[in-house]
Amino acid sequence: METTLEEAGKHRVKLSVDVPPAETGPVLDLAYRHLAGSVNVPGFRKGKVPRRVIEAQLGEGAVLREFLDHALPDFYLRAIREHELAPVGEPEFDDLDVRDVEKDGLRFTATVEIRPRLEFTEDDYKGLRLDRPAAEVTERELDEQLDRLRERFAELDSVGHPARRGDFLVADIKATGGGEELPDLGGQGVLYEVGSESFGAEFDRELEGTRPGGIHKVTTTVPEPSGEGAGREVSFSVLVKEVKAKRLPALDEEFARTASEFDTLEELREDVRTKLTSLKEAQSEASLRDEALRVLAQKAADVEIPESLVDRETESRVESARGRMERQGATLEQFLEATQTTELEFRSDARNHAVRAIRADLALEAVARAEGLVVSDDDLDRVVEALAKDVDRPVKEVRRQLEASGQMTSLAGDIIRDRALNLVVEHAEIVTEGAEISETKTEGKA
Repeated sequence: METTLEEAGKHRVKLSVDVPPAETGPVLDLAYRHLAGSVNVPGFRKGKVPRRVIEAQLGEGAVLREFLDHALPDFYLRAIREHELAPVGEPEFDDLDVRDVEKDGLRFTATVEIRPRLEFTEDDYKGLRLDRPAAEVTERELDEQLDRLRERFAELDSVGHPARRGDFLVADIKATGGGEELPDLGGQGVLYEVGSESFGAEFDRELEGTRPGGIHKVTTTVPEPSGEGAGREVSFSVLVKEVKAKRLPALDEEFARTASEFDTLEELREDVRTKLTSLKEAQSEASLRDEALRVLAQKAADVEIPESLVDRETESRVESARGRMERQGATLEQFLEATQTTELEFRSDARNHAVRAIRADLALEAVARAEGLVVSDDDLDRVVEALAKDVDRPVKEVRRQLEASGQMTSLAGDIIRDRALNLVVEHAEIVTEGAEISETKTEGKA
């Protein structure tokens, strides 16, 4: 197969493809086999119908259409890989020459929009100065984490003072909206935390300062997510029966034995410190990688990005957000209303993030090309096996679905970009927050 490549406008290329008969022959055979399995001809077993009979039954046009359905995508993808192109959308096929496929082969052109391509030298991505947040755990952070642990073992005691934020009320609550009672929002002996704003800030303001026996009426719009009353104007009637406050356990040896497998408070503190340190180190590493992506994206700031690519990435982000909301039992529209964000503002923000992500990806792809990074079949096998394990499905089934949807190529791209980012971080000049340069990683140095 011979191919030539020429520019066809901004972000567009034209591929001219000439496929010899030796390569079109097997595809033509495949087309006949498919058609033979779909026609019933008396005197012939299904799948064993001769070519001439198929042509007589279906016509040469049907054979040619079947052939092109297989041939065009196959030879087009081969041409794309040969020239290392990254298409953005579907190709436009033109100049089809199929006068005699068996004798002369196939010729066609394909015009397609492609991703921009950056070229880097080592100076563009090695020795970058990157900021890493400190991962040290302060005594204050340690104390706050221990207090959160104490909160989990807190008990509620009746108190004589008026209700304050953080206190709990035992109350009978009746909620009505649109002329009907809303039992999900009320009940007898409901335990409600003042300041939680579960039914809105106005509801909590009404209850601050209340005492047992207090009767309150308030009408407010219930925020998301609060069951059947979410987003609706609801009228509440509240009879306060009791005011309770949290009593935290003392931070002592007995608490250590109750809250953990440790016998002493010092052992518990050290365990909490170790876990907090691990968490902060992971967060610091993630922040460092984000910083590397930000710096790389700036190096692609002058690259013009096809609008269709930005549109597609933006829509993907919007749909991803919609899916997250639905998994939480809400809708994207409800989220926008609760955050007082318009859809236009939300989409504008998603578009800005999409542009930054695309620029970072283009830069990482340039790093991968400069370093000659490749993905092997073993690399893909390991990732597919991990995905299959995560979703608890057979490896072969997951691989088949990934290949059918074209996601294997995307998966390979993710692996390449991840390796490129690792390389950038490994060769960066890293400055830890509040310290002098703590790490300098360049080629030949640890």
